[in-house]
Amino acid sequence: MSVSDELLDVVDADDEVVAVKTRGEIHAAGLMHRAVHILLFNSRGELFLQKRSMGKDEQPGMWDSSAAGHVDSGEDYLHCAKRELDEELGIVVERPLQQLFKLPASLRTGNEHCMVYRYCHDGPLILQPEEIDAGAWIDPAVMDRRVADDDAELTE
Repeated sequence: MSVSDELLDVVDADDEVVAVKTRGEIHAAGLMHRAVHILLFNSRGELFLQKRSMGKDEQPGMWDSSAAGHVDSGEDYLHCAKRELDEELGIVVERPLQQLFKLPASLRTGNEHCMVYRYCHDGPLILQPEEIDAGAWIDPAVMDRRVADDDAELTE
């Protein structure tokens, strides 16, 4: 099954499920759906960024949050966040994730309701090559400057 055939929940502005469609159908029609982003920090306070694989269908080669993904149909945000940490970075979650905030679906988020979590981990990391070309630890102050400067190498 290709990624465009994955089943996702279509949701409304209140994040209530209204239908189930494939990822390809949802993206083609611009329908609202769900995603998670996880910000991974180490004990030195550095943030891990991933460089998206050049094989990705959206924003290939761009620097992105530590791990992210679509919430599968019937899955909740937290389970998805744990799954994405395992799939993309090889992290088996042993402590609770900290829920930071939720962004409502908008054009800027790709019509995704995005739940953002924080997790602390010092390694090791096993980067999934289909998803990630590289990774780097970055000082949060440097990251803040890159965002403020609208760094063209960062995902939106």
